[in-house]
Amino acid sequence: QVQLVDSGGGSVQAGGSLRLSCAASGYTYSKNCMGWFRQAPGKEREGVARRYTGDGRTYYADSVKGRFTISQDNAKNTLYLQMNSLKPEDTAMYYCAAVRPGRSCGSWDSFAYWGQGTQVTVSS
Repeated sequence: QVQLVDSGGGSVQAGGSLRLSCAASGYTYSKNCMGWFRQAPGKEREGVARRYTGDGRTYYADSVKGRFTISQDNAKNTLYLQMNSLKPEDTAMYYCAAVRPGRSCGSWDSFAYWGQGTQVTVSS
């Protein structure tokens, strides 16, 4: 079975940084699509960043471009989200996610496996 465990959230001041981690089991990060989503109270869940691990292509929401970086360590089956220059509007529960093998990485709509979530709170 696929299991994703996300961690690394916390409370920071605006302008600070956090790095989220997603450890996977029962799933290989090679030639697959992994990503990060977030959801705040009163808002829809939104895709933040996704990465096709086969060629390293990445996609970012406009709101985080230039500030967030998604990366991977295949040897550790771990996905990361480096978040810099954090803003209060980044406050949300963040979820690691993965698509079923063979599915496209071309949209935010193909994710089927989810971590439990890690809270990020950014104060002004």
